[in-house]
Amino acid sequence: MSLNKDFHPPLRSGGRRKRKSKLKKVLIGGILILLAGVFLFLVGSEPSRELEARETPLEMAAPALPPAPPEPVREEFKSTVPSGSSITALLGDYFTLQEIDSLNRRSQKVFPFTKICAGQPYRIVTIDGQFDSFIYEIDSEEQLVIRRDIDQPTMERQPIVYDVVLESVQGVIKTSLFEAVHDIGEQPELAYLLADIFGWDINFILDLRVGDRFQALVQKRFRDGETAGYGRVLAAEFVNQGESFKAFRFKDGEQKASFYNEKGENLRKAFLKAPLSFTRISSGYSMRRLHPIKKVWRAHPAIDYAAPIGTPVKTVGDGSVTRKGYGKGNGYYLEVTHSNGYKTMYLHLKNYARGIKKGKRVSQGQVIGYVGSTGMSTGPHLDFRMKRYGKPVNPLKLKAPSAKSVSQEHIGEFKVLTAPLLARLEENHLNTQVAQVTSEQKDDL
Repeated sequence: MSLNKDFHPPLRSGGRRKRKSKLKKVLIGGILILLAGVFLFLVGSEPSRELEARETPLEMAAPALPPAPPEPVREEFKSTVPSGSSITALLGDYFTLQEIDSLNRRSQKVFPFTKICAGQPYRIVTIDGQFDSFIYEIDSEEQLVIRRDIDQPTMERQPIVYDVVLESVQGVIKTSLFEAVHDIGEQPELAYLLADIFGWDINFILDLRVGDRFQALVQKRFRDGETAGYGRVLAAEFVNQGESFKAFRFKDGEQKASFYNEKGENLRKAFLKAPLSFTRISSGYSMRRLHPIKKVWRAHPAIDYAAPIGTPVKTVGDGSVTRKGYGKGNGYYLEVTHSNGYKTMYLHLKNYARGIKKGKRVSQGQVIGYVGSTGMSTGPHLDFRMKRYGKPVNPLKLKAPSAKSVSQEHIGEFKVLTAPLLARLEENHLNTQVAQVTSEQKDDL
């Protein structure tokens, strides 16, 4: 049997092959779609490094802080107390009248406001325009401080803090101690300090001579970078008419500090040489003098010291005020009674120091009044008189006894403390002598 060349397979079996081919294509397409979906999922769930780098700082950045508050504004007003002023005038802008009255009552136990003096420095400090503190300088050592507090203002006395430097100063007398101090660039206060130290042995009105010299180891004080006067004089020497007087400051146990010579003997005497530091004698002690106004001869058992009106007058010794008043001849006067029967009188005063009254205890060197020209007087001067048991005494010839020397209990301590000070004074003295010899040799060439 021969086969027909045009024979075709049955249509049924050809359709099965086509269906298998389509199924295969569908499967492959599904797998490809599935792979594409997985790929897109992975790409979408993992951001690129570049995107991550941009987003990370934003996620870690801290929230913005509010701006810092401004610093408090501190202002300080400095001035001196005007004449006739009061605590109300000084603090009336910061306290009510009731508050000032309360402060005034509290001040009685600290520092009474009635003692505030014209001319003394004070400061007012404010913070953001509100009162913070009031600082009044009582003297060179203490200040009164009032501060605003939550409940009520605080009030206390505080020591003034200084930076202190110990320096050596030296000078030579040409005309006066004041001039000599000025010539070496120092302040007049130093002249007063030296006069107070040596005032028992040297009469700075009568005894000074050209060529006298002095030296001192003195504390110089500084405050806020500026000079603020002198502190303590630790040691000093004054050569007067060839005689050397040395002084060393020492506190003997519980006693008040005083000045002693190198042997431990107290420089302090029962009486000062004069009741004024620097002036001149216009009329001396005499039992027969022509009265300048009455033009009659009479005794003048006194020393007249010519001085400008207002010059401070000091009591020459410890004692009590027994008389205070005004006389036609004496003007305003004071009498002070001392121990061992001594009395001193101070006549023709302009006025009295604050607090001076009959019965008042006064200390040697304390200011008790001021030079004037009251009563029968031809010009500003102090008439100074001294009596013992009612009899006139010439103050210029008085040999006043010394105060107690350093106690035996503390003499060893005194010698240890003064040895280096004495060595320094002697070294300065030697250097001065060498300088003088060198200068003389140069003049001879």
